[in-house]
Amino acid sequence: MTGTQKSPGQSIADEAATRKRGRSLAALGYTKPQTYEELRAVLSSGTVHFPKRLRQVAIFLWQHPSDVALGTIAQVAEQAGVQPSTLVRFAQIFGYAGFSDFQGLFKDHVKGSWPEGRARDGQEQAATEPNANLHFLNGLVDASQASLGRIDKGFDIASFERMVDHLAMAELIYVIGSKRAFPVTTYLSLTLSQQGVRNVLVDNVGSTALDQVGCIGTRDAVLAVSFSPYNSITPDLVAVAHERKARIVTITDSTFSPLVKLSDTWLEVVEQDFAGFRSLAASLAVGMALVHGVVARRAA
Repeated sequence: MTGTQKSPGQSIADEAATRKRGRSLAALGYTKPQTYEELRAVLSSGTVHFPKRLRQVAIFLWQHPSDVALGTIAQVAEQAGVQPSTLVRFAQIFGYAGFSDFQGLFKDHVKGSWPEGRARDGQEQAATEPNANLHFLNGLVDASQASLGRIDKGFDIASFERMVDHLAMAELIYVIGSKRAFPVTTYLSLTLSQQGVRNVLVDNVGSTALDQVGCIGTRDAVLAVSFSPYNSITPDLVAVAHERKARIVTITDSTFSPLVKLSDTWLEVVEQDFAGFRSLAASLAVGMALVHGVVARRAA
């Protein structure tokens, strides 16, 4: 679904804001990014602030580099939920004349990114499957494999170990996640309980989530899971835990997550999607590894 049409006045205001932000990048000492990794470094620095639509673009580019590399500007804009002109403005912020030049960063990156390429190849193969149900199943399987492949490619083991330390030392672990993240947190809470680790699943039944975290203290920890578009109650609950000095560890899918600034440490887990449905395979795998690590650390 594409973004809504804007009035001429709104467009002029947006363009002025974009030019202002472009100047601010130069003032902050950033040069034109030459690689996808350099672009990610700028985006993750926390010093660049975008209006709503450009932030929406940034999150999509962060999570779906293969779609950006291989799609047309119209296709990328539709997937990101914005107008093509918004992609052009985003590219211009970073010193590029237009989107096609900016797209080269992603093309170079994806050439060496086998999980992304494999997922797209799998989707193309699934498209030739005459049975619609089997086509959909194959697409979801390929998306799950691509998600798991991303973990194998660039897992932040240092952050993972810190997460294990914080959770293993906690008297009580609060497991927080809602909407699409809720199946992940539910299973992690169950597994922790089965392993004898005291925890509270914050499920918000009866709209009681704020009450469920009402007794959290400095000896406790939070394991939070959150995915874009970050429009759930999770950030509010984690903010309460942060104010009460509890340890907070997070599984999320980009540096733009509001949980990042509240967390003691966090892991990026990006799930591949197919036909509008996103995998949970990688999030569950990382979560189960955390549970295993906490149990082993406590037993040591």
